Amino acid sequence: MSKRAVLEVIALDAEDAIAAQAGGADRLELVTDMAADGLTPAVATVAEIRGAVDISLRVMLRLSGGFGAGDVSRVVRAAGEMRDTGAEEFVLGFLHTDGEVDLRAVERVVGALDGCRWTFHRAIDHAADRDALRKQLADLPGLDTYLTAGSAAGVDEGLPVLLAEASRAGDPGYEPQLLVGGGLRLDHVPRLRAAGIDAFHIGGAARPEGWGVPVSAEAVAEWRRALDLG
Repeated sequence: MSKRAVLEVIALDAEDAIAAQAGGADRLELVTDMAADGLTPAVATVAEIRGAVDISLRVMLRLSGGFGAGDVSRVVRAAGEMRDTGAEEFVLGFLHTDGEVDLRAVERVVGALDGCRWTFHRAIDHAADRDALRKQLADLPGLDTYLTAGSAAGVDEGLPVLLAEASRAGDPGYEPQLLVGGGLRLDHVPRLRAAGIDAFHIGGAARPEGWGVPVSAEAVAEWRRALDLG
């Protein structure tokens, strides 16, 4: 039996976090403003969530929609504020308009994280060259995860890419864990698990009634059961 799969759930507030943990989530991604696909939450929100649950938290470092870094000094400042409030894990990823990774911006922000673990998020699904991006980031400290659907259009379209990348696990640039998310459904799980993928990320799937209502512990538990069945 393969090892227990990681289940990461998007949380907007402490109520979400408590429900996600109750349902069996292993980790939370903390964001605000899902209309912009998730931006950096308020420091007070992160502190409240940290006080409400004891599972791992990854805090989004993204100040505006799109994948441009914007004012990198503001992102660095936000990272420092989050670290001061106790955050130890992060989510980030910046591209130039041509789809090339903005290596200078990523390096500056990662420098401010001082060795903290972090996820490169779905910017990889919008990259001009996924393989080149992975190799450019391969030596950055703390990078242990890629959040990806395999395609900007979601897991349905990206499945062949996800399976191909899973088969390269351990190759240069492919050491970080694949965390699959973005249009992910329960019926995708068996094929992904069979390919050795062991980390899954849900947002809307944890809220069957939509983003206007909190995370459903029951919905998270359904995912937990499906992942544990493998």
